[in-house]
Amino acid sequence: MATNDSPQSTLQAAEGFRLEVLPPCPAVCVVHQNALRRLLQVLERKEVMKIRWFVALCLGLWVCSIALAESEVDYYAVYMEGKKVGRAVQTRTEGDGKVSTSQEVSLSIQRGGMPISLYTKESSLETAKGEPISFESSMDLGIMKMLVTGEVKGDQAVMTISSMGQQQTQTVDWPRNAVMSEGLRLLGLKKGLKEGTTYTAKVFSPTQMSALDVEVTVGAKERIDLLGRVVDAIKVRNKFVVQGAGELESASYVDDEGNLLKDIVPMLGMNIEMIICSKEFAMSENDVFEFIDKMFVDSPQPMEDIRGLGSATYTLSPKADTQKLVLPSNGQQSVEPLDSGGVKVTVVAAEMPTGVAMPYKGKDARAVEALKPSAFVQSDRPEIVKLAREAAGNTKDAGEAAKRIEGFVAEYIDDKGLSVGYASAAEVAASRQGDCTEFAVLTAALCRAVGIPAEVVSGVAYIDEFAGVRNKFGGHAWTQVYVGDRWVALDAAFKSGGRGGFDVGHITLAQGNGDPGGFFELATTMGKFTIDKIEPQK
Repeated sequence: MATNDSPQSTLQAAEGFRLEVLPPCPAVCVVHQNALRRLLQVLERKEVMKIRWFVALCLGLWVCSIALAESEVDYYAVYMEGKKVGRAVQTRTEGDGKVSTSQEVSLSIQRGGMPISLYTKESSLETAKGEPISFESSMDLGIMKMLVTGEVKGDQAVMTISSMGQQQTQTVDWPRNAVMSEGLRLLGLKKGLKEGTTYTAKVFSPTQMSALDVEVTVGAKERIDLLGRVVDAIKVRNKFVVQGAGELESASYVDDEGNLLKDIVPMLGMNIEMIICSKEFAMSENDVFEFIDKMFVDSPQPMEDIRGLGSATYTLSPKADTQKLVLPSNGQQSVEPLDSGGVKVTVVAAEMPTGVAMPYKGKDARAVEALKPSAFVQSDRPEIVKLAREAAGNTKDAGEAAKRIEGFVAEYIDDKGLSVGYASAAEVAASRQGDCTEFAVLTAALCRAVGIPAEVVSGVAYIDEFAGVRNKFGGHAWTQVYVGDRWVALDAAFKSGGRGGFDVGHITLAQGNGDPGGFFELATTMGKFTIDKIEPQK
């Protein structure tokens, strides 16, 4: 996934919202899936398997609300591989010509034996006609806490992002025809639940600060199990499309009134389910779910002397015959599609150009975008700028500065562990703790602060041993910088761990701006492929 769009310049979106009672509404599934989708994205990243913004993913929880009641509350249990890992609560209130919808998602999982709790709450205020008025999103992903508030004014939105006692206000273009919870609910009512009905929508998500294109298709009735209660429900298929990132299909089941009963999202080789239930059950104790093994892919052979390799070619195959793998190319990776639907990926060792002046003054659109500060890569913060100058020293050579920053971050983060859900660069600068994702966002922020375009990359990296697992590829994050008209990889986390930095044992699955939403492709690709063959070259 190559996402070059910054949430600072364009709102894209996604979110779901609720359903209640009355006419049919396929949209019910739409945002809900998005919610789950994000719920999972959190799961994907970490030092060699970091669980990430599970919380954001799980955020846009529903879509459609069709009740006449002034106030209504729905409860859902969240399941992963048959184990209850959390709950979701949605409330809809109508009055004075306005509709307020809020949804909370709380998850509890384990990563490497360490318990992690994630929480998110999102609210939207709209007119009775579904016109957006304002929105709010709060996230607690461990060390990282963030509050986003916004007000829609015509074709623009004014957003304020609060984190670590600091605020950042920005005005962005509101995505054309984008709707939020009530708008999506009304669209669902208009389209109905007749089998074969298909329509599209652009849904705005306060959590992702962007809009997501969704295609909804109403299917036939099926018998489903709701925690022991078997009912007939209408299946609604949702296809989420992220520009430059890929697609995700999920399934929602609704009753004849459009109320969401069950939602299933495939992610990381497993299904995430949200099932309607009583308040008592939703609030009951969760099961213990160890997530860490979901972030590994088997290696067909051990990779010896990996630092001494000049390149490695990997043959990847999709697990399902109907799937086709799509991976990005960059300065270190070239991708050749195969007739089988798989790909042949060649990764070369990183060689940093010398003699390139900084700051970057070129006109490459992607590189220019990769210089801008963002919500999670706050390269304009005074504390980030100060650290960047300390790390780069007095050099004017971009390549040398980038390598110095990589080494600086490798030493700066001195509390390495899996307890951080997802932290921004400013939070990492303050706490000096985290795993690979924190190394990656801080490296990117420091590079941008001194004028070096930088992106955050996520994928899998070969490991000899980690948490008792040997000879596998695990979920990982690193950084790439634009120097000398090409992208060059850096890996401060591996450098910190004694591996020396980036090597040919890295396979890129996604690359982008460093915000949680940028890891959509990683979440949807993990679990879908096998590595069948490795051809190392000195």
